[in-house]
Amino acid sequence: MTGGRVMRKKRVLVVCGTGIATSTVVAEKVANALRSHGIDAELIQCKVTEVPNYLSDTDLIVATTVVGDTRGVPVVPAVSLLTGVGEQEVIDKIVEALSTAQR
Repeated sequence: MTGGRVMRKKRVLVVCGTGIATSTVVAEKVANALRSHGIDAELIQCKVTEVPNYLSDTDLIVATTVVGDTRGVPVVPAVSLLTGVGEQEVIDKIVEALSTAQR
């Protein structure tokens, strides 16, 4: 509890074109980073066409592909988590987005 509020688990969609290969690599890196920052999060891997099914309870989308209408859910592009170039900046954006996310 913080300030009288119960802290709830954050929900993060990890999105790629097929929901299999690249999202698995990205999900592992995101999970490790969130753990090291003490952020409790549920990570859901999915393909980009499945995103609309999850939006109502999602705090953040981490994507390696272009995502269409997210109904206001923020998106962090995450190709850097595959290439390693700019990886820390992406992690910082994810942590910041989840630290300020309110549903």
